[in-house]
Amino acid sequence: MGTDYYESLEINRNATDAFIKKAYRRLALKFHPDNRETGSAERFCQLGEAYDVLSDPRKKATYDKFGEEGLKGGIPPEFGSNGAWSSKYAYHGNPDKTFKQFFGGNNPFSDFSTHDAPLQFGGLQQVVVKTQDSHIERDLHLSLDDLFHGCTKKIKISRRVMNEDGCTSSIKDKILTIDVEPGWKEGTRVVFQKEGDQGPNSIPADIVLIVRQKSHPLFVRKQNDLIFKSQISLEMALTGFSVEVETLDGKLLTLPINDIVHPGYKKVVTGEGMPLSQDPSQRGNLIITFDVQFPEKLSAERRQLIKQALTFKY
Repeated sequence: MGTDYYESLEINRNATDAFIKKAYRRLALKFHPDNRETGSAERFCQLGEAYDVLSDPRKKATYDKFGEEGLKGGIPPEFGSNGAWSSKYAYHGNPDKTFKQFFGGNNPFSDFSTHDAPLQFGGLQQVVVKTQDSHIERDLHLSLDDLFHGCTKKIKISRRVMNEDGCTSSIKDKILTIDVEPGWKEGTRVVFQKEGDQGPNSIPADIVLIVRQKSHPLFVRKQNDLIFKSQISLEMALTGFSVEVETLDGKLLTLPINDIVHPGYKKVVTGEGMPLSQDPSQRGNLIITFDVQFPEKLSAERRQLIKQALTFKY
C-alpha cells in the first residue's frame, strides 16, 4: 500500500493550503529529532515528504488523481495538461531542508511574532511572549429601577474569531449576559475577560462595561440615598402639611410635616433609599427636600394680613 500523505499530516483530503501549512508546522516541531520529548527521525522524514508533495499544486494534483505510484512512476504527458506532475517524482530525502525552507532559515520560529522574546532550542521549545490587546470600554446604561431591583441584561457584540486553520478569521456575533445586582452604582465595572478580537499572535482584549445611570423623573441618587424634592406653597411651609412619596418598590409613604419649613429643611426617612450592593438587605435613606413657592403678587390687604400674622411679641 502506498504512502498516505494526508494521513502523515493528520488532515483530510479537503484540507486547504493554510490548513496543510498549519498541520506541518505543528507536527514538524513536535517530531523534530532535536525535540528530546517527542522527536522521531523517521516521522520527521515522513512529514517532510508529505509537505513537499501537498504544498505543491502540481504534485498534489498528480497524487490526488494517480496516487503515489503515478507520482513517483510518472504519467504520460497528455495526462499532465491539467497541472499534473508528468515527470517522475523523488523526494530529495533531506527533511531538514524542507523544515528550514518552511521556517525561513535556521530559526524555526521566524514566521511568528515573538516581540524579540528569547528562544530556547533545547527540545525546540519557544518562549513566546504574547501581549494582550488593550481593554475595550463601553458604557452600560441602566435605569434607577434596574439598579434598585437588580436585573439581567444581554448585549450583542461582534468580534473577530480565528478559524480552524489558525490563519484566517471571520466576524461572529456573541451575546454577553450581565447579572446586575441591586445597589450597583455609577461607574461599576463589569469585565468580560478575553472577549475582544482574536488574533494569531495576541491575547484578545478584555471587554469592560461601565455602568452609567439614567436620570429618573422623581429621584436623584446620592451614594446609597435617594433625594426627593417636593414643591410646596408658602402657606404649607408655615402651617404644616403632608407629603406623599411613592418609593421605587411601590410603597406609598404619607409623611406629616408639622415643622416650619425653612431654607435647608429636610425630612429623612431611614431605610427607604437604595440597597447596599454588599448587603442588599440593608438600604440607604430617603431624603425629602422642599422647594417653597412664593407668591408672585400680593394685594395691599394681604400684605397687611401677613404682616399682622407674622408680628410676634417677645
